[in-house]
Amino acid sequence: MNKDELKGRFDQVKGEAKEQWGKTTDDRSTETEGKFDKLKGKVKEGIGDVKDKLSD
Repeated sequence: MNKDELKGRFDQVKGEAKEQWGKTTDDRSTETEGKFDKLKGKVKEGIGDVKDKLSD
């Protein structure tokens, strides 16, 4: 696992927390930010995975 994968997983966890907080407080802006962070995290994790495969 490289830095990009780790950052991606962190962003996904952070995004999930933000999304749930937005749902709890009925704040659509925070909920949307959380969804965006989760998506960004998935992309970063995918990039890290590709980098790992290329370096092998």
